[in-house]
Amino acid sequence: MANVSVTKTFGILTAGGDCPGLNAAIRGVCRPAYDRYGMRIIGIANGYRGLLENNTFLLKPENFWGILTRGGTILGSSREKPFKSRSKDTDNSLGEYKVGMIKENYRALGLDCLVVLGGNGTNTTGCLLAREGLNVVGLPKTIDNDIVGTDLSFGFSSALDIATEAIDRLHSTAQSHSRVMVIELMGHKAGWLALYAGVAGGGDIILLPELPYDINVIARHLEDRARSGKSFSIVVVAEGALSKEEALMDKKDRKRRRQEEGSPSVAYRVAREIERETGMETRATVLGYTQRGGIPSASDRVLATSLGAAAAELLARGHYGRMVCLDGSRVGSVSLDVPAEKIKTVPPDHYMIDTAVAVGTCMGI
Repeated sequence: MANVSVTKTFGILTAGGDCPGLNAAIRGVCRPAYDRYGMRIIGIANGYRGLLENNTFLLKPENFWGILTRGGTILGSSREKPFKSRSKDTDNSLGEYKVGMIKENYRALGLDCLVVLGGNGTNTTGCLLAREGLNVVGLPKTIDNDIVGTDLSFGFSSALDIATEAIDRLHSTAQSHSRVMVIELMGHKAGWLALYAGVAGGGDIILLPELPYDINVIARHLEDRARSGKSFSIVVVAEGALSKEEALMDKKDRKRRRQEEGSPSVAYRVAREIERETGMETRATVLGYTQRGGIPSASDRVLATSLGAAAAELLARGHYGRMVCLDGSRVGSVSLDVPAEKIKTVPPDHYMIDTAVAVGTCMGI
């Protein structure tokens, strides 16, 4: 006999970029929701676009059995942002229509709550829908680990493993050819992945969006290594890293400058600057979407399952407007207002930066 639950029917969607652990989290929500509480589950295809277009289906046990180790998401995803067209700088009629259709479909489906799995944008949209009167529960997923309100997001551990292995593999090529190797990792506004992978992979230089770099400092560090007999170096750079000069520019001027230089990404810009300042042979590698693909690590399976089960408990108790989170060693929840429209960046006094510097890593400053 199923336990008593406030929530009888809920919809579930995954939005934004895919990452390892999404299917584990879906399973983590749906197994207890169905098995323990007898809830009816509506799968929503392709993120908020699916709710907008009423692209939905009844999610049955056979749909969420056996998906713990699978990469990607069985629900599909999109980057649809229904509130984006409601900004004060644009004609808001399209945005009003989209939000109105989502609310209409939510009610037509008989949903008591909407469960959203995603990053900053997904949980921000969830918060805005909650302010529109819908019941929403959020789960934090991102390889960037940049969601405010949780110590850790599922997807980060898997991406860290992949990025560290890539750095390990570059070491042998760098050493064989006595080169400087620049590897670009994801992290547009927050450098958690580059910082942790850089430390784990023994990066000689780590560049983060939070710490604008000085190419002269980088050049001196590389030259000091060469003089000490170290014939190669590894530079780990987050995709959002920028120089001190770029940090003083507004976004439009920075973009124009980069287009004029013809550098497709930060790894190539940094590699070119290093060659110009030191004369050292330098190569760039952009790891790209490889970081987001494949099966989740054991750590991400555990975290995603735990957060999913916690979300099912929120549904059962009718505790809406919350995002489940990891707080130290405790799984809990915070108001959706906490992560909404925020980015968790690396503090300049974070212990991992001190750790990197302590073992001889240059942070470009």
